[in-house]
Parts: sequence; C-alpha cells; structure tokens
Amino acid sequence: MEFDSTDSVRNSNPLKYLQTVTFHEPLPLEHGGFLPEVTVAYETYGTLNERKDNAVLLCHALSGDSHVAAHNETDDSGWWEIMVGPGKPIDTDRYFVICPNVLGGCRGTTGPDAIHPQTGKRYGVGFPEITIGDIVETESLLIDYFGINRLLAVIGGSLGGICTLEWSLRFPDRLMSAVCLAAGPHLTSQSLAFDIVARNAIQSDPNFHNGNYYEHGVVPADGLAIARMLGHITYLSRESMMQKFDADRNQGRKIDTKFETKFSVGSYLAYQGEKFVDRFDANSYIAISTAIDTYELGSSPDELRRKLRKTMCRFLILSFSSDWLFPPFLSQEITQALLVQNKPVNYCNIPSDCGHDAFLLPNNFDLYGNMIGAFLRCGEAEVRNQASGVRNRIPETEAPPPDSHILADDARFDVTQIIDLIPDNTSVLDLGCGSGGLLSRLKQRGNTQLVGLEINEVKIRKCLEKGINAVQADINAGLKEFEDDQFDFVVLSKTLQTIRDVEFVLSEMVRVGTRCIVSFPNLGYNKYRQQLSEQGRAPRIEHGKTAAEWYNTDDVRFLTLADFEYFCAEKGIRIHYALPLDTKQRKHISDNPNYNADTVIMVVSGEVMD
Repeated sequence: MEFDSTDSVRNSNPLKYLQTVTFHEPLPLEHGGFLPEVTVAYETYGTLNERKDNAVLLCHALSGDSHVAAHNETDDSGWWEIMVGPGKPIDTDRYFVICPNVLGGCRGTTGPDAIHPQTGKRYGVGFPEITIGDIVETESLLIDYFGINRLLAVIGGSLGGICTLEWSLRFPDRLMSAVCLAAGPHLTSQSLAFDIVARNAIQSDPNFHNGNYYEHGVVPADGLAIARMLGHITYLSRESMMQKFDADRNQGRKIDTKFETKFSVGSYLAYQGEKFVDRFDANSYIAISTAIDTYELGSSPDELRRKLRKTMCRFLILSFSSDWLFPPFLSQEITQALLVQNKPVNYCNIPSDCGHDAFLLPNNFDLYGNMIGAFLRCGEAEVRNQASGVRNRIPETEAPPPDSHILADDARFDVTQIIDLIPDNTSVLDLGCGSGGLLSRLKQRGNTQLVGLEINEVKIRKCLEKGINAVQADINAGLKEFEDDQFDFVVLSKTLQTIRDVEFVLSEMVRVGTRCIVSFPNLGYNKYRQQLSEQGRAPRIEHGKTAAEWYNTDDVRFLTLADFEYFCAEKGIRIHYALPLDTKQRKHISDNPNYNADTVIMVVSGEVMD
C-alpha cells in the first residue's frame, strides 16, 4: 500500500535557506493584548527587480511552512514544488517569491513554542489567541522590510487562500492581484466540527499538561496524531479514497504504531498522523486552526459585498469540484459578491477527484497551473503597461496586429459586426464568451468593464491568457450575480440555439443589460431549407469553421429570423435593430432576409414598446 500524500515531501530537517527577521516593536492583536516582539521566518526565490514590482507573496496552508520549493538540486523538495521554480507557473526567473512561516507557526516564526523575550520561557498556553488578520499584519511587516510598496500578487490555498482574501481587504492598495485557491469566506459547520474534534483530541492527551508540555519534556503525540488523521480525511475525497484503498481495503499494512491498522486506510492514517508529530507543534495546531475557524469574511451576501467593496486588485478564484472542506459554493459566493460590484474577477471550478488537496497535486495541474501562470503574466504585462503609460491592453504576445479587424481565434464576420455595434467606453457582459475573442478585441480597442461567462474550463484558461475576466457559469441558471442594468450591453453570440430555457435567459439578459445583442444561425436560410427538402437530411449548421451533425451538435433549438421576431413580439421584448448576414459572402442582407441570411444579429431590450 502506498503512503504517498501531500505530506510526503515534508520533514523535520533543518531548512537550509531559512532566513529570519525580528521586529522589536510590540504587535497589537485583533482580540486584544500584544506580542512584545515578532520574529518572522521566511524563504525567498528569484530576484527583486530595481522597481520592486515583481514580488509575489505565497501564503501556506495550516501544516505548511516557508519551504515552498527546493532552492537547488541538493535541497529538500518543498510543499509546492510543481508550481514554483524556473519556467514554472510561478516563475522564479521572472518573479521574486517570498514565503513566510505564519504567525503562530513552529518553523521559525513566533508561535507557542517560541521563547517569550521577557520570561525566557516558551509561550506555551500563554501564547495569545491570534486571528487571520494578525497573521496578515505580520506578513505586511516582512513586505515593509523588503521595501516593497505593492506586491504583484498574493497567492495561497486553504489557510493561505483565506490570508490572500484578508490581504485584499486590509491592504487593498498594496497588491495588484490575488490568487485564492480552495478557500472561502468562512468554514462550513461540518468543517468546523472536524477542527473541534481535532483540538479536543490534542487537549485530552495526558501529555498535553494544559499546553505546558514543554516544561514536562513530553509531547501530546497521540492527540496530535489523531488531529492529523482527522485533517487528512477532510483533505481527501470519497473518490480519491476509493481509488487509493478499496482494492485492498481489508489488508492493512503492519507498521510500528499504537493505532489500528486492520484496514488499509487505517494504516495510511496512522502513518500520516505519527509522521506529522515529528515536525509540528500541538499548540501551533490549536492556535492556527482556531484562527481559521473564527474567520468570518461575511455571513450573508450583503455583508460579503460590503467587506469586499474596498478591494482594488484583480482576483483569480479557483475551487475544486470534490473539495468538501471548502466546497465550491463558498468560492462562488466570493465571486458573486465581486461580480455585482464590477470588481475584476476570474473564477473556475476545477474538475477533480482529489478533494481539498487537489491544489497541491499534479492530477489537474495542466489546467489550474496554467491558469495561475497566465493570470500572473497578464498582471506582469499590466504593470509594464502602467509603467509606460499604456493602459487597457492585452499582453503583447496575445495582441492582434494593430490593423487587424478580425481576431485569429474568432475569424467570423458576425463577430466583427457585433464589435461594430458596441460603442467605445461601454460595459459588456458576454454570455458563452468562448476563448474571449470578442472581449479581447473590445479590450484592445479600449473598453474597460468587460466580463465573460463560460462553462468550459479550457476556454476560461484561454481567456486568462488574453487578460479577459472570465467566470465559469451555466447561463441556463440565469444571471443572479448581476444587478438590473449593470451592463450597457449583454451579448449572446451564436449561443441562443444551445439554451434550454430561452424565455428565462432572454428575460435575464434584458434585465441586466440596457441593450442586448443576440446572434444565431437562421434555419430559414435557403441552403438549410434545400438540405431538408431536397436531400431529406437535417441541416449541418456551421459555427465558424466547423459544422456539427444532428447527433453531435450542442444545439437544442432550431429557429428562424421570423421565429425570433414572433417571440419578441409575444414576450414584449423590443427589437431596436436587425442585421441579417451572409457570412460566406461577408455581406449584409436586405432582400428577403429570412431566406437569404445564414446568420442574424438582433439588438433588443426590455424597454416597453410604444
């Protein structure tokens, strides 16, 4: 049986490249009291440039530390080796990466096992209760120490993701980008319950001695091991546990432990629990887990919106489909609160069987790793543009030639016509935005408030590569994330025919947009009629350069220009402008458009008709 886990690379060996700095001024704490001084342990990777605008702060999870990656071939591997290093998504040839051990930790930063400067003894049970805010305030001292005014990005998962959110609130003008993985505005009660049992296990251990076990020369090893076993259960998923243990579930591996090993999963948990005791402090576990459990960014949508109103950075929020410690709906709550306030946010729920630990594993790395890398590169390009006085441009490597009217990834005549219908300096919501072709052209032209909704994860990644704000969403579920008249234009380009509830989606569009642009293939087109009447075969409706057969099309609706006009008249939707097109000949159609146009663009609204 394999004992591999995200803990496999971690050990209690001395950290060869650990650095520390002590801040001798007292640190006030959010719940009252103070620490007389604070030492922060950290590691750095890469080089800080002259402008000091390439710094990335990494925030680790509960059991992590400053050692995020190996510094060279002789160094031990770090907890995010796949993500950090030369040529990796967090590229240390481009960025100056800083990873501190959190306040309350046990790998060099002031925590319960540190020596109190006034008593000469370990803090132990006397270490004050800390919050996520206290952790972030301590990290800000380190950023000040480096003389960095503004971070290119703050990135973190789990506890690190919560710290990233708090950074965006406490220091809104000090970070340009925030990458929040597998986190949320608070824990669920189910997740909180596991932490409560874990702390009870530690505190009930006879060797705990009310937190003063240092003075007795013992460690509450059994309680800490059980706490870690519980933690590991929450980091996995049902699917990953079935894959890992079901084949030999009744064949536990015999290891030197007092814990049950009758079943394979029991051997695994016993091994992970006892291994954890070698490198982590029980009081630190209590202090940090309590800080996580008491964090509350917003208990209601209104409170969440109010708190996030002060943020000024770009967001990339990633959840993982099988994560039940921080379920995807928590990330979606944050995303929705940002969207309704026109904050720049990207969101994707990564399909994964790996549970909460998915953000540390290689299984879905091609997707989430590339998203993070693209997001950082676009932020880096924006910093360069701002330094040179150029704004609202997509990265140089992604930009079309200045005289190009058609984007390489969306060379469709109907798309260019939609672009011409949208004035400069207007806000646009693109439903089913695909790879971001239309929005990237609008951004290149100078439009600033642009948002795309897309269901496909790979297409969202491509939007990120173009610097487009894209959010994973099923538009069939409506647009509840948005307020009435939030956008000047809502676009539904060649997507209407895939919608399940047309009436509902169109009503949502005219609610959210002052004007709506809808394009769709016209089944009344003469060639489609001929295919059906003369050949007796379903029309092969083309979408750009491809055409689908009846059995593999995404289309669930087949409508004509006349059908849409009747629909609008019946539902009270006002048609402001109709643009029938022959996309093959690249021309507008005025003669019998229901017969001669293969595609139709309609500009509509919910305005009451005279």
